[in-house]
Amino acid sequence: MQSVFVPSEDLTTDGEAAYSTGCLSILLWPPFSALLFGVALFFALSQIRFQPAELQGQAHDGEVASFFTPQVQRWESDLLVWSAVFGLDPNLAATVMQIESCGDPFAVSPAGAMGLFQVMPYHFSQGENSFDPRTNAARGLSYLQRSLNEFGADPGMALAGYNGGINGAGRPQQLWAQETIDYKYWGEHIYADAIAGKAESPVLQEWLAAGGASLCAQAEQRAAGSP
Repeated sequence: MQSVFVPSEDLTTDGEAAYSTGCLSILLWPPFSALLFGVALFFALSQIRFQPAELQGQAHDGEVASFFTPQVQRWESDLLVWSAVFGLDPNLAATVMQIESCGDPFAVSPAGAMGLFQVMPYHFSQGENSFDPRTNAARGLSYLQRSLNEFGADPGMALAGYNGGINGAGRPQQLWAQETIDYKYWGEHIYADAIAGKAESPVLQEWLAAGGASLCAQAEQRAAGSP
């Protein structure tokens, strides 16, 4: 989204500030004011930090934990870039992709959630392709970022908000749906193993045994070209 900078009126039409003299009238003397302007300009430019062009649009430093399933691992380079756009840890994004679709961009849930991040239809704008990986990631990770901000950067609560809705996760946990309780359990432990640098995640194995393996089998079939 592009934004246009419009100068504030007090920066362009403040006559009193523009014409005040008083004890600072010496600054209006041409030689002295030119010298002072040059010094001020040099100092201001020295404070600017330019971002190298080759770093613009680059991925978040780091990598996705090696224990994520192969169906998620194949999205690693995309996860790094997409996460960087929203200031998210790519392992958190990978955790969501793992549980939601196991890397299947055409996954559809019984409730109607779609794509890699299982985004509900009402999050898309008219004319958007909900199954396009970049579009799906933009909508899903935007909501994940919002949930993370809402719950004070608590990843477990952010994941609960992603699954049960931010408003729903804000209710007492005894009122949560069982799906959201399970989601928080799977997600926060898988993510904790990832940021701890573990080579394996016992909780990911639990998730696979509890039904995640069938989701990954479907993702693998579609990646191979099978319907």
